[in-house]
Amino acid sequence: MTISVTMLQNVLFACEKELTYLDMLINSKKSCCVRIRPRYDNFCVNIATCDGRSLAWVKEIRYLGLLSVHALLDAQTKRSFYRAANCIFGKIGRIVSEDVIIQLLKSKCIPILLYALEVCNLPKRDLQALDFSVNRFFMKLFRTSDMSVVNYCQLMFHVELPSIVIKRRMEKFESIL
Repeated sequence: MTISVTMLQNVLFACEKELTYLDMLINSKKSCCVRIRPRYDNFCVNIATCDGRSLAWVKEIRYLGLLSVHALLDAQTKRSFYRAANCIFGKIGRIVSEDVIIQLLKSKCIPILLYALEVCNLPKRDLQALDFSVNRFFMKLFRTSDMSVVNYCQLMFHVELPSIVIKRRMEKFESIL
């Protein structure tokens, strides 16, 4: 992921240079580019490999089993989070402690929501949508709709909301650039 088309072209050239040392090539028929908000529908100059083959611009891609679309936080991303969270409840239910369930949430479910979002400038409503997903998990786990209880439980179990994690990652990412 890059923040500009020019930077993407430079990253592609750098990757191709390293791949030539390994006697490998990029398959332009299986490779593609996608723009993610807010200007996903604007025209982009084609990205080309060193030998002039163009990479197609698409509206969605599947990478490591996750479907990424131009809208970034689409229903599929949240659905994947809820599917993983419901899997936890379905497999272990309430027979284990809340601590175990929350550890599974932190290691298996939250990464689905946070996948590569530190390089994207998300609007406040998208950050709130991410937080809402985690808050709903806590509401279900602790059988409450009281946000003060949810916030206290998150504090006690050392769970940071996605908006806080993304903000910290973005600051770290910006310091690297």
